[in-house]
Amino acid sequence: MALTATMRRFELTLADSDRGVYETLDLRVAQHPSESDRYLVARLLARALEHAEGVEWSKGLAADDEPALWQRDLRGDLRAWIEVGAPTPARLHKASKASPRVAVYGWKQVDLLAAALVEERVYKADTIELHEIEPGFLDAVAATLERTNKWELAVSGGTVYLSTGTATHEVTVRRVQLTR
Repeated sequence: MALTATMRRFELTLADSDRGVYETLDLRVAQHPSESDRYLVARLLARALEHAEGVEWSKGLAADDEPALWQRDLRGDLRAWIEVGAPTPARLHKASKASPRVAVYGWKQVDLLAAALVEERVYKADTIELHEIEPGFLDAVAATLERTNKWELAVSGGTVYLSTGTATHEVTVRRVQLTR
């Protein structure tokens, strides 16, 4: 018998002063049985930091050819391809050909990924946005996960402040530059 996804609900109050985004989001997230809590938290953080009209969950782990998140315009055209974790340079090459904007939110060896993008001559590598999240932050937040979660997330000066109701966490999401 196949394992089923765990449904989680997040009431997320978002105050991103860096981008001028202030909203309350009611998100329902299906956590695939093979998806770690760390990956789920990174996916939610990426969703909050990328929040804009047209940003939606894709089929994620259930579809190999889709990112964790994407943004489509009102016509349905792809505007942004947003990966979470450690995608391969070949996958990012494909993404940068399919979408005008590509972003990655990772937590391990993001500097090595940046070097690989240059080394493997990934299409429009210099436009790919690489963001590194401290793994300790992701693990600390993952330890607070429940089926129903109420989060308050504030972004100011590049620093993320997250209150999960039981704890407060802080992290600076580092932008990784390509090395030539």
